[in-house]
Amino acid sequence: MSRIQLLPDLLINQIAAGEVVERPASALKELLENSVDAGASDITVHLAQGGVKQLRVVDNGGGIGRDELALALARHATSKIGTLEDLERVASLGFRGEALASIAAVARITLLSRTPDERHAWQVEAESGSLSEAQPAALGAGTSIEVRDLYYNTPARRKFLKTEATEFAHCDEIFRRVALSRPDIGFTLQHNGRVQRHLPASADTAARIGAVLGDEFAQSGILFDEQSGDLRMWGMAGSPTYSRGSRDAQYVYVNGRFVRDKLLAHAIREAYRDVLHHERHPAFALFLEIDPLGVDVNVHPTKIEVRFRDSRAVHQFVFHALNKALAGGQDSGVVGAVRTNELPHTAHSTSTERSYIHPTYSAPTQSRMAFGAAQPLAFYDTLFGQEVSAAREAMPQAGQEIPPLGFAIAQLHGVYVLAQNEHGLVVVDMHAAHERIVYERLKTALDSHTLAMQPLLIPVTFQADALDVATVEEHADALRELGFEMAPLSPTALAVRAVPAMLKDADAAQLARDVLKDMREVGASRLLTERRNELLATLACHGAVRANRRLALPEMNALLRDMEATERSGQCNHGRPTWFQFSMAELDKFFMRGK
Repeated sequence: MSRIQLLPDLLINQIAAGEVVERPASALKELLENSVDAGASDITVHLAQGGVKQLRVVDNGGGIGRDELALALARHATSKIGTLEDLERVASLGFRGEALASIAAVARITLLSRTPDERHAWQVEAESGSLSEAQPAALGAGTSIEVRDLYYNTPARRKFLKTEATEFAHCDEIFRRVALSRPDIGFTLQHNGRVQRHLPASADTAARIGAVLGDEFAQSGILFDEQSGDLRMWGMAGSPTYSRGSRDAQYVYVNGRFVRDKLLAHAIREAYRDVLHHERHPAFALFLEIDPLGVDVNVHPTKIEVRFRDSRAVHQFVFHALNKALAGGQDSGVVGAVRTNELPHTAHSTSTERSYIHPTYSAPTQSRMAFGAAQPLAFYDTLFGQEVSAAREAMPQAGQEIPPLGFAIAQLHGVYVLAQNEHGLVVVDMHAAHERIVYERLKTALDSHTLAMQPLLIPVTFQADALDVATVEEHADALRELGFEMAPLSPTALAVRAVPAMLKDADAAQLARDVLKDMREVGASRLLTERRNELLATLACHGAVRANRRLALPEMNALLRDMEATERSGQCNHGRPTWFQFSMAELDKFFMRGK
């Protein structure tokens, strides 16, 4: 067995480089974070051959003095912390003091820098552990650091690098992450002599998000800003209708640092659970601000992982802040997919949404007649939870203001409701929309323990197996909490004597079977807690108006008004959109008007 010995400094740095400098993008991340920490207001990145041949970052930050240039490339040398207390409350992106030394161990480096009080810049070069003397150089205030021939002295690592296009794509992603977090800094990215991205400094966060993630995301996203005590979260949550098949548009920052954290990911996933369709993934750019003492960033050399001291509080805050944003705020109703590329108009807007000013309704007399306000109402039921008098009020009157979703004009194939609003045509999937309304009402009623029960005049009986009968006997209280009253008739039959009042028109036997199946599989306690929403979504689907159901105009208008008053009404329980807006300009384009 070999004797224990100290490793050479160069080998130590090369080992560290295996964690810190996985590829050119890893080196670029460290250099960009140094430029941000230096207070730069403008940063330019030059790449050649995907960053493998050359990677240069130039900034106009505070610079490095001549006497500190050698220290900047030394291991465990940093200006950002000096004590354990500094580490515990670190606010800078970098602090470990090992990145530049690790990069210098596997590449050739040229470092130029000039502080504001120096007459000219100074330059040092590093290669294979050796460092040159500082020499005068020409450079404006700031720093330029060039990394050449990455892994030239460790060919075993170099062979794992991918194609130029792949390595550039990784560098571009790192560039986007840093640029997204600091709209107040101007960023430029060049590759092989060509400008790929130019992002001027701006105070407009939405503009930077649009420039980095695309205008479609920015225009459909929901801006929000929530704070509770020392916690603040702001940013843009992508509309569920903008969901993606992959997680390539998910950006989460903690105190300005891009992170991948399981706790935050779970909170975000839970917030989107009610509105996201199946296996689709949401898009978002979220910024969490927290007291540095409440988060540990010294978890991994790449600094992409964090730990929270009060993880439960952080999880709850992130979930509720994002959940509120996706619901459009406590007072707003309609949050839908809008074809006009505008944020949805709502009758009540939060501080981060545009206000909706109701225009005066002044449609032609013929159009008002088409709404059918004079039709008899005696045969209309209370399908949408409104009495006949309320349904009559849902009909438009002369001079009445136009609500966000307008007024119904027709039903298409018993599936879609067509409505006219200020902007043009609104098309509503009536089952999906009503499903969301029923779902939200069920949640509210269950939370407030006011879920009304509707006794059945004639109990509904159905065949059941022994497990279902046992479930009814064992969990009668839990079933009553959900609005059901069931009783065994025999070892193989059950009777449903009452159902939730909101679902009185649904198939009582099928409702009972679905509830018992879930209760049997996961247990009553889990069904009423972590699986509650899935169960209520299933019940709401049963209770929603079915396709091919003929609706009268007052019923259609009642549905539209309920949508405007319901949170998350832009998506059904499965994340599908419930309505679309077609502007007059789009309709004119379809028919080539004005050509």
